[in-house]
Amino acid sequence: MAGYDDYTNGYHDASSSGPRINIRDHNEKTIDFVLSNTTLSLANSLRRTMLAEIPTLAIDLVEIETNTSVLADEFLAHRMGLLPLSTRGVEETLYTRDCDCDEFCDNCSAILRLHVANRTLDQNLKVFARDLVVERIDGSAVHDPRPRNDAGLVLDQNELPPRAFPIIMDPAGEGPLICKLRKGQEIRLRCIVKKGIAKEHAKWAPTAAIGFEYDPHNKLRHTTLWYEGDDAKAEWPESKNRDWEEPEQEGQRFDYNAEPDQFFINLEGTGVMHPDQVFHAGISTLQLKLGQVIQQLQGLTVEGKEIGGGAAGGDGAFTPPAEPMAVDMGGGTAYGSGTAYGGGGRTPGYGQTTAYGGTTPAYGGGGGAGGQGTAYGGQTPAYGAGSGSAYGAGMGGATPYGQRPGY
Repeated sequence: MAGYDDYTNGYHDASSSGPRINIRDHNEKTIDFVLSNTTLSLANSLRRTMLAEIPTLAIDLVEIETNTSVLADEFLAHRMGLLPLSTRGVEETLYTRDCDCDEFCDNCSAILRLHVANRTLDQNLKVFARDLVVERIDGSAVHDPRPRNDAGLVLDQNELPPRAFPIIMDPAGEGPLICKLRKGQEIRLRCIVKKGIAKEHAKWAPTAAIGFEYDPHNKLRHTTLWYEGDDAKAEWPESKNRDWEEPEQEGQRFDYNAEPDQFFINLEGTGVMHPDQVFHAGISTLQLKLGQVIQQLQGLTVEGKEIGGGAAGGDGAFTPPAEPMAVDMGGGTAYGSGTAYGGGGRTPGYGQTTAYGGTTPAYGGGGGAGGQGTAYGGQTPAYGAGSGSAYGAGMGGATPYGQRPGY
């Protein structure tokens, strides 16, 4: 995705082998484009990235000081969290988990304050997003520098407000409705704005919906339409994208190896950033994620081990290779190779000499019942046989710790 072709802007390189984009329509809320010359997996990865991976700003913490409205504190906090906020300068904003501040600061957060009271009005007082005041951590107010007309409305609606300002797109310039206050009711609260992605919570989603379609004539047989009558076409309207592809010809043989290479995408934004910015941010985010994967893979061998020793994802310890002459239980297996703890010795099979000078006994076998020497200098008895049994069956036998057995 290093580059793409935009037919709308008059740019198209016929020799380009990468993905191509044809922007069919766009405005301040939506963008409709065709992504072609690519695979279904890459197109779907881009769609999922735009849905859940693009960083935005949203209210993450609400500190309610006064709330005498009819809305519960939790309900009011939920409504505040879903207010769309400007993502202008989000690239310079740090995630709270990556910031070295104690709680929050201007580098990773912003503050929104809301204090509205209905003192004298007999009718309900509506509280809108425009009533929010943006502050810095030190309490100083942040002002919107965009030019306004005599009515106080922003002249250029296409320009995003400063970071963390509420997005107001209605003609009245009020923004989303937060609540209504009757006479004598009041709300006072402080909101902490943080950076995040929609994978963590939907309030950070930059898109409201993304339409995704390919193969509008169903030539690949990926879709079976459910219908009640005799004709599916009579019950299902044809896609508006049908004119962008050639329909299947009568008697045409089905190609089992055919794959889709043209995808029709309609993106609807929430207003936190322009739709074309959502698309560009999706490409950049996907490139970053793929770059991280490539960087991790470059540090691994073909077998999946880290370069310099150790298995991938392990603690860096090295598992020695097996010797050519492998035998069961003590040969050149993982249990019979040289270890780092034996000074070049071998991990013994049962009955072989250990690196500590003793012998690893077989259970009850060899040298008579209970007659094999252990690494501690004692005798390992067979269970219940011969003198020196650990269970007291024999009298006078020595246990591994030099005491006489018996319970």
